[in-house]
Amino acid sequence: MNEEIGIADEPLLRVDNLGIAAGATPLVSELSFSMAAGERIGLIGESGSGKSLTATALLGLLPEELALTGSAHLRGFAPELFTAGDKAMRGLRGDGISMVFQEPLSALNPLMKVGAQVAEVMLVHRTVPTRAAGQRRAVELLASVKIPDPAQAAGAYPHQLSGGQRQRVMIAMALANDPQLLLADEPTTALDVTVQSQVLELISAQVSERGTGLLFITHDLAVVANMCTRVLVLNKGRLVESGDIDRIFTAPAHPYTRALLAASDISATDARGRLFTVDTAAGYVPPALREAPGTAAPAPRRAAAGPALITATNLGRTYHRARTKAFGPRPVVKALDGVGFSIAAGERVGIVGESGSGKTTLLRILAGLDAPSTGSAVVAGTEVAGAKEADLAPLRRQLQIVFQDPMGSLDPRMKVADIIAEPLLVPGRKLDARGREAAVHKMLGLVGLDPESASRYPHQFSGGQRQRISIARALVNRPSILVADEPVSALDVSVRAQVLNLLADLVDEYALTLLMVSHDLSVVRHLCDRVIVMKDGRIVETGDTEQIYNNPAHPYTAQLVASSLDLAEELAPTP
Repeated sequence: MNEEIGIADEPLLRVDNLGIAAGATPLVSELSFSMAAGERIGLIGESGSGKSLTATALLGLLPEELALTGSAHLRGFAPELFTAGDKAMRGLRGDGISMVFQEPLSALNPLMKVGAQVAEVMLVHRTVPTRAAGQRRAVELLASVKIPDPAQAAGAYPHQLSGGQRQRVMIAMALANDPQLLLADEPTTALDVTVQSQVLELISAQVSERGTGLLFITHDLAVVANMCTRVLVLNKGRLVESGDIDRIFTAPAHPYTRALLAASDISATDARGRLFTVDTAAGYVPPALREAPGTAAPAPRRAAAGPALITATNLGRTYHRARTKAFGPRPVVKALDGVGFSIAAGERVGIVGESGSGKTTLLRILAGLDAPSTGSAVVAGTEVAGAKEADLAPLRRQLQIVFQDPMGSLDPRMKVADIIAEPLLVPGRKLDARGREAAVHKMLGLVGLDPESASRYPHQFSGGQRQRISIARALVNRPSILVADEPVSALDVSVRAQVLNLLADLVDEYALTLLMVSHDLSVVRHLCDRVIVMKDGRIVETGDTEQIYNNPAHPYTAQLVASSLDLAEELAPTP
């Protein structure tokens, strides 16, 4: 599919019939598009659609085992990109084309100070005359991306900076030589909502100031609607639709585009109150065509109040960091400070807050994986504080966790049947092998997996299927409490909707008490009746979900809500 920009000038970038294959398997097929100088294009699609491969091809960094066909031309660069030699491409990368990656900690050199890494980009391309000039310019660039105390940050190593600060360093490096084209590959996926908002605003301001073309790769359609003017939709390596954001997201012509929109729009539900998925997208109405665009989905049915199942009283957790000086004191970090709340049986409660707010520490204590320094935590009748491992056996049966990364929480050497059956081996259970096998097959059916899945290994499944396996393992023991720690943040939007529907169904069917941690406020709003907002180890606000989102009382809560991108709100007409 070819596109014409409709301008007299030569396009900044032109890609013709890009093809990428692994042997006889096509990964990208006949992809053609062009970009004007300063234009912002979003490249969207599910995992495996070919988005990152396209960007990697433009940089000349595809693995040798992949076959590349087609052509690509960057304005002012004489060789054709796909056939240019290594020397020519090394001169182009970081100068004419730059890239911001998803995970800066893996992209930055852990053994080099930040300022030296920024300076190196300019020294390699000789855009500064001396190393001293490079260091001075590096500090200026760090200041331009709004890193606090840029001179001090320049002397720090990557691990000494926060995730948001590391991503700002990557942006400074990418834009150090004023490239014509910036490739951004999921640059905010791993960031908190407030940091994501800041980084997106920063990228937008920096490319506008420089007139840089932006190819923004993401599975988050709300981010694309916020950042880009045009969108390319990839499905299984093929361009299925393209055009202006307003047209594509308002009246999608291709069923796959409509399905992506439906699954991304967490403010829209079907007649049963379930999120739309790729399979149920036919009934979806885009935000601009609804009577009240931008309105949130109805709050889930509130469970009848029961006795307190979880109670925290003046909960505190203090850590000591390593000494910064040989004989100096060890710095003290208060991960939790005076936290208190209660959760009734059957409630759905969301915990929100930025990284470092104490959410994960709180979950670890409630699950008996960590001990509080002060205070009390009673979970399903078990006092966690001061308990020995033997005393926590009842808690292990009553509380189960679904983690963010299923690949990291599932044993790759175990078959799915053994993974799901493992909780049934705890002391006190009297199921024999046949009983465990029946329980495993029942759970596989409940989470929508075939019985044959029991004999396979985790790596043989997709990310969404692995998360279903994690949910099956968590519920096979019929716990009363389900803790979900960022359970859908690593999933494509289409799979996210399926997993959230599954969680909602199983929480209702099993009459579970749900405790969910997420940096995606729209997910918490959809699933939870009540919200606890944490900042710096303290609870700053708690209340009913709709009250918290529509009328936040604390400035920090208001900031979280304002920073959260919502597809319907991004597409709503400006009053």
